Amino acid sequence: MLSFKKIKIKKSILKNRFVVSPMCQYSAKNGNPTAWHYFHLLKLALSGAALLMLESTAINNPGRITNKDLSIKNKSNEKNLKKLLLFLKKNSDIKIGIQITHSGRKGSAYIPWVKSNEPLKKNSWKTFAPSAIKRDKHWPKPTELNLNQINKIKKDFIKAAIRSKKAGFDCLEVHMAHGYLLHQFFSKISNHRDDKYGGTLENRTRLLVEISKSIRKLWPKEKILGARITGSDRLKNGNHVEDAIFLAKKLKKIGFDYICVSSGGILPKTNLKQKRRGYNVDVAKILKKKTKIIIRTSGNIRDINYANFLIKNKFIDLVCMGRKLISNPTYLINYMELNEKKKIIPNQYKRCF
Repeated sequence: MLSFKKIKIKKSILKNRFVVSPMCQYSAKNGNPTAWHYFHLLKLALSGAALLMLESTAINNPGRITNKDLSIKNKSNEKNLKKLLLFLKKNSDIKIGIQITHSGRKGSAYIPWVKSNEPLKKNSWKTFAPSAIKRDKHWPKPTELNLNQINKIKKDFIKAAIRSKKAGFDCLEVHMAHGYLLHQFFSKISNHRDDKYGGTLENRTRLLVEISKSIRKLWPKEKILGARITGSDRLKNGNHVEDAIFLAKKLKKIGFDYICVSSGGILPKTNLKQKRRGYNVDVAKILKKKTKIIIRTSGNIRDINYANFLIKNKFIDLVCMGRKLISNPTYLINYMELNEKKKIIPNQYKRCF
């Protein structure tokens, strides 16, 4: 099966094409991982996937989605993430990545199981965006960022990347999708600026490119570097795949190793049909064809035969799985040949297969 073939990215060898999706747990304390993260991530580290991506991790306090987000904004966060990383690596040979982000106008929200997609009423904080445009009618108006504030955010992304390097992550992913701050700069829907960071496509990608260039300079050449980008806003007046191709080519030229393709997210409701199998594949395969960069995607890909089809046809290179591995942690192991199973199953479990 092609999806179980190795792939080499820089000096890192991924043992197959499956990646555990970054899934927000909203269970941190002061930005640090808790016992829940140890339990949750170890289970996924033993799934048989090649790469485990930690959830969206905030670069500073205003950049949190909720007050229970993981963050990498200080030495304490760095120290505690390193401790978590050492624990996972002691028990699994899986590669581990971190996704760094700033929520922008999407921040200061309730934890989703308390109130889904709702801004905080108490203990809220001021949110920032490229333009003072509400995310939705019932969301507060964010503060438009000035140039000094933009420079501070750039520095915070750089500091987060440095801390990620010191913590020992194998992969760093810059989050530029899902309606968060960098996506807000990139999208026509949320960016109405009239300075060097707004207006033209070149200007709307400027901040993303500036941050990416700075991170490329400091991130180890032998380790994996990527970005999650939006292939389409799934809105008539929003960004389309041509915009994503422009950004992807910029990132490839800078020296990024891969992009993870997502879509939608700039508004709470778009034309994205999430129940459709492989709902990001339509834009992902175009980006693969037009850019030739390594492509990863997610989006209701729950079937290994379908994953094989996508890789065989060179639509994508890596497959993200999340919900499937939560509901069935041994799903990948069950589909491997016996000799391959023995390589990835913990010795304590081999008698069970």
